[in-house]
Amino acid sequence: EIAKFECHFINGTEKVRLVIRHFYNREEIVRFDSDVGRYVGLTPYAEKAARNLNSNPAILEDARNAVDTYCRHNYELATPFLVERR
Repeated sequence: EIAKFECHFINGTEKVRLVIRHFYNREEIVRFDSDVGRYVGLTPYAEKAARNLNSNPAILEDARNAVDTYCRHNYELATPFLVERR
């Protein structure tokens, strides 16, 4: 199993979108999208897992706050390497 965190920046940090993707055996099974605000199961088994994740307020709060604590926090560190390169 692996989880991938993707930060999508639109107009600097004005609009930030976080996508957390969970994979098992190279297949994406569960996704959290900060624009949606909840986990979505992409397979029949993962739908049950997504319901369990969405029913836990602490997990949802952590995922929703990750936009600020993970994406915006690391933006200034990554900007010279990602945005200003030509």
